[in-house]
Amino acid sequence: MGQCYSSRSSVVNDAGGGGTGPAVETVPAPSTSGRQTPAAPSPWPSPYPAGVNPTPSPARTPGRRLMRWPFPPPSPAKPIMALMRRRRNSSAAEGGGATPRRGQEEERREREEEGESSRLDKNFGYPKNFGAKYELGKEVGRGHFGHTCWAKGKKGELKGQSVAVKVISKAKMTSAIAIEDVRREVKILKALSGHKHMLKFYDVFEDANNVYLVMELCEGGELLDRILQRGGRYMEEDAKGIVVQILSAVAFCHLQGVVHRDLKPENFLFATKDEDAPLKVIDFGLSDFVRPDQRLNDVVGSAYYVAPEVLHRSYNVEADMWSIGVITYILLCGSRPFWARTESGIFRSVLRADPNFDDTPWPTISKEGKDFVKHLLNKDHRKRMTAAQSLAHPWLREKNCPIPLDILIYKLVKSYIRATPFKRAALKALSKALTENELFYLNAQFRLLEPKGGSISLENFKVALMKNATDGMKEARVADILNMMEPLSAKKMDFEEFCAAAISVYQLEALEDWDRIAATAYEYFEQEGNRVISPEELAREMNLVPAAYALVKDWIRSSDGKLNFIGYTKFLHGVTIRNSNTRRQ
Repeated sequence: MGQCYSSRSSVVNDAGGGGTGPAVETVPAPSTSGRQTPAAPSPWPSPYPAGVNPTPSPARTPGRRLMRWPFPPPSPAKPIMALMRRRRNSSAAEGGGATPRRGQEEERREREEEGESSRLDKNFGYPKNFGAKYELGKEVGRGHFGHTCWAKGKKGELKGQSVAVKVISKAKMTSAIAIEDVRREVKILKALSGHKHMLKFYDVFEDANNVYLVMELCEGGELLDRILQRGGRYMEEDAKGIVVQILSAVAFCHLQGVVHRDLKPENFLFATKDEDAPLKVIDFGLSDFVRPDQRLNDVVGSAYYVAPEVLHRSYNVEADMWSIGVITYILLCGSRPFWARTESGIFRSVLRADPNFDDTPWPTISKEGKDFVKHLLNKDHRKRMTAAQSLAHPWLREKNCPIPLDILIYKLVKSYIRATPFKRAALKALSKALTENELFYLNAQFRLLEPKGGSISLENFKVALMKNATDGMKEARVADILNMMEPLSAKKMDFEEFCAAAISVYQLEALEDWDRIAATAYEYFEQEGNRVISPEELAREMNLVPAAYALVKDWIRSSDGKLNFIGYTKFLHGVTIRNSNTRRQ
């Protein structure tokens, strides 16, 4: 398992060259986004089984960022790219055409890109007076599409103030998707700028050659550098302070309908060099807007931090929580939880391996700390904690950090009010068996809804959401979920029913004492909710096809026609087996 306390490693060459590249330098400014031009085949072997070749993603970011390597060893990019070229040439030959030589192939592709680029409208409509307002200074960082410079304001509110300017080259925008990427990044930066752990966004300009993003200058360096300065890891108490700041920022993003998709220690900067300087999340070049019930399918991110569901091409904001789990693991022990010498090896590890919690220093880490990381590194995204739930976890509870509104409760309440009476009875029984930990989080969420007379209605959900609304929330159409909660407009919900509506069976199932919780819940269900039900009715309740009647028959007691214990647990969450996150053999 690779160690964090090694020297900074090289990164994969954007052009696909192999070998060891230059060391990544610490810069006191936001790193430049590494957008990729679309349509190139993947530079790494597929994580899917042999013979499976999924179709390209129709989402807005089909280009994939070459995986950056924050730690040794370097990526063997040259053999991978050579293999890609052989496969392309082989495919061309099988199609009946002559296989062009490598030089001809690259020249033809470059001519096509240049022709497409010349036809694109690269006028964003941004102000064109950047030079009149800012004096551009030295370069402090470089990426695939541009570079980041230090600058100073010449007039206006920022006169005399140092800022960071991200310069994005228009020449590198060779597709409509690349242009849309820039527009989206600007929208996200504008929308999220107000949060204390978000990089402040000041302005955007353009000229004939570049787009200029003017942002806050952070001079404290990357989180990765602080880890290395501390000998490779943080002490547990210090790590808590870092994780709280990360979660606070990400919870805000997720409520606004923004998924970052590239969370890693390099993308967190300290505002100043002070030891207690606030942390800022940066680089929204791969970020996107996502609706609460939407699934994204484009594979982007950095290899060591990518979530399993991203590799399976179906994910939402839970993918960011996996990345935070990886970061927390590194903070606490100085090692990566998933490691291999190649990208494909890392992907196999992410999909199949379990993190090591046995070696030093894990025996000295608190039980709550290990539980926190394990909950975030659950391969089943449905069982992972949200950012708001993570802030309410016992490991961080002593920090007394505010618990933000969680969009998850909107999704769960929406499902609850549309469920059948029998399903709601089963959930009410489960809520009565809740532990103190779950009640802590639910109490916080209920208070954020500002109940009147001990009850809430649809109006409470609307007001709470609008209090937190930004332009980002509008862009992601987060408020559309309120339309699906319309049945709640005609009724009120007290705290007891709110608990039944806002609990996730999958998340409870991930707890160590799930068996006890389920057994206690079944006792309540037997007393108040269990009733005679036929296999056909049970199958319809669970939206199962008629072929499943024989399966559900075993979940009903022959003595009285009511659900048995196994039937109750299956009915709560469908037919997904409990150990669905077990790796494939």
